[in-house]
Amino acid sequence: MKKSVLAMAVAASSVAFAGAVQAEVKVGFLGGFTGGIESLTPPIFDGAKLAVSQVNEQGGILGGQELVMPSGDTTCGDASAASNAADRMVNSEEVTAIVGALCTGATIAAANNAAIPGGVVMVSPASTAPAVTDLEDNDLVFRTVPSDAFQGEMLAKLLIEKGIDTVAVTYVNNDYGRGLADSFVATYEAEGGTVAENLAHEDNRADYRSELGSLSATGAETLVVLAYADTSGQTVLRQAYESGMFTQYVGADGMVGDSLVGAVGDDVLEGMIATRPGSPDLPGTPLFEEQARAAEIDPGAVFAAQAYDAAFLLALAIEQNGNAEREGLSQALRSVASEPGEVILPGEWEKAVQLIADGKEINYEGASGRHEFDDNGDVPGVVVEMAVEDGEFVRKRQLDL
Repeated sequence: MKKSVLAMAVAASSVAFAGAVQAEVKVGFLGGFTGGIESLTPPIFDGAKLAVSQVNEQGGILGGQELVMPSGDTTCGDASAASNAADRMVNSEEVTAIVGALCTGATIAAANNAAIPGGVVMVSPASTAPAVTDLEDNDLVFRTVPSDAFQGEMLAKLLIEKGIDTVAVTYVNNDYGRGLADSFVATYEAEGGTVAENLAHEDNRADYRSELGSLSATGAETLVVLAYADTSGQTVLRQAYESGMFTQYVGADGMVGDSLVGAVGDDVLEGMIATRPGSPDLPGTPLFEEQARAAEIDPGAVFAAQAYDAAFLLALAIEQNGNAEREGLSQALRSVASEPGEVILPGEWEKAVQLIADGKEINYEGASGRHEFDDNGDVPGVVVEMAVEDGEFVRKRQLDL
């Protein structure tokens, strides 16, 4: 009799435990934890995890289930690694949706080889290349960051405004580098600037002195480097300085990391000009900054706010969809991100859940802006000017040129 009771108790506890294990909803995260942006990825991941923690602290998702976020490493530059990481998320982890990837090539590989065939919505907080716009994605790939078609334009106009009318350009030879360079060069020349040389380079090489020789032979004093802070961008800047070739350095979002300054040298990069996507002057921005600091997260880290918004939006979409299935999620995402509806700000999970339960429409306005997705899943955005001062990148102003 005792054995029978004990067996029943064990069976009941096993069933309860199995139920507890199953009572979770998975949203994956794909990032470049190694490779060209390895120093930038952890705070981006932290931004996404902040949204997850808020959901769970405020009652969970879909009637109290736990939101969890397994992660995968795309390495940023290896399409096979990105595809494999995405395949694990889609087919082994069986995630409902994905935040990521970060580097554009990784996002395209993950989408084409795993997410799109699996019907999984992806929201990238950092893939800025125009190539993402043209994906045949069945309305599954979105981003909370503006296209480089806009950032390149703003960077070009910023340099013209500063009186820098001749530059040499080198860009990493991938979707990100090419798209950004094309946008920058077209606008810079249209604004009256001269691009003395526009030269591609391959990532992850130890020596770029040959390319630098060609660039410096033009006589340009300003070098624009459109690459990654932890790989080619860092090496190009270090070797340019060692060769005494240029007097002014310029970069874009992939270069905005204090690890770059530490690796190349405070005195070397003092006064370096850069741009990166930023957050507009909206109620959600200071609210997120306060919440991030309370969680000991740097709210100013590049793409952290966009990652938070991507994760929070996906959670809202799942709640709106009413289940953890993949079908119908893209429509739900568009619904919670767009007018009309009662405004939901960062951290207002309980409020959103109640409104959804009451059958009311919601409109999320986030940490990095209003995410009114267009037909391609793109959003309008904000670009800010950055500069290296006293050994770190600091925000100067929002650009409206």
